[in-house]
Amino acid sequence: MSSLPDFPWDSLAGAKATANAHPGGVVDLSVGTPVDPVAPGIRDALASVSDIPGYPQTHGTPQLRAAAVEALRRRHGVTGLEPDAVLPTIGSKELVAWLPRLLGFGPGDTVVLPELAYPTYEVGALLAGASVLRSDSLVALGPQRPAMIWLNSPSNPTGRVLGVDHLRKVVEWARERDVVVVSDECYLALGWEGEPVSVLHPTVNGGSTTGLLAVHSLSKSASLASYRAGFVTGDPVLVARLLEIRKHAGMIVPRPVQEAMTVALADDEVLRTQRERYARRRTVLQKALLDNGFQIDHSEAGLYLWATRGEDSWQTVGWLAERGILVAPGTFYGPAGGKHVRVALTATDERVEAAADRLAGQ
Repeated sequence: MSSLPDFPWDSLAGAKATANAHPGGVVDLSVGTPVDPVAPGIRDALASVSDIPGYPQTHGTPQLRAAAVEALRRRHGVTGLEPDAVLPTIGSKELVAWLPRLLGFGPGDTVVLPELAYPTYEVGALLAGASVLRSDSLVALGPQRPAMIWLNSPSNPTGRVLGVDHLRKVVEWARERDVVVVSDECYLALGWEGEPVSVLHPTVNGGSTTGLLAVHSLSKSASLASYRAGFVTGDPVLVARLLEIRKHAGMIVPRPVQEAMTVALADDEVLRTQRERYARRRTVLQKALLDNGFQIDHSEAGLYLWATRGEDSWQTVGWLAERGILVAPGTFYGPAGGKHVRVALTATDERVEAAADRLAGQ
């Protein structure tokens, strides 16, 4: 296993101290952690099975798996999935971190990441002992055959949405070479100026999930980050392989969380309410940044604004920290992010308005 990089957010300590010292307190827009209350029905579901003493099923309850299949069909037009091809995970991050190893990849294998990517994609490859290649272009891969390709649409950090043609081209290229494609779709329900499409949609994959996995999370869509509620689905052969290993390793979602997930996946009103909250905050922050000389790139979907003042990202982090606003430098996500910052929509309405007021005071 290669040495892991330093945990990126540890390097924000200085900027965080500066922001915390602001008379009005910090507005923390650096991490995409939910701040809104968990819906009462989901909390009730969690409590309803809290007296079950036995081990939960690694594969999840039949009701949970059926709810996931139905939610993907209803919300995103995904068809052809069977409940057996759904596997609940302890949030999505642990799956991302261990997926290359769980799939049997290691030294001598290459994992392809987006040029700007969630840092845990790289960590997962390194934990498996595999090599990492950052590329948004299939042409740049040349004759080599990687073991696995990560897609992320909408993107964290940029909010970029990959179109159907792009996704289809990646899937076809990968299938010709027997390469696994894994799509991180944690922000799929948060389209603003573009409509994200799942890699499991028939317009992308021709009606077959062979060689494809999609990773989903309820952290953002239902404010369940503390519950660690996610799932992976797609190719039933790949899912069965993951299930077998996770049984041996004891990687099991707690039974109360499984019940909460089942209710959350069936409740579109919870999703609608959360989308409206994020949309309001996005409008306020977008205007405040644009009015103060920032340029916002991509950001047509997802939970972040990808903003720049045309300077080194750490300089922008410092400028905002002096105003009590904490954001993440683009360099956390790859060298190509050197002049951008990622601004999260995950703060209360009051804190978002405070950030806008501070920027308006310039």
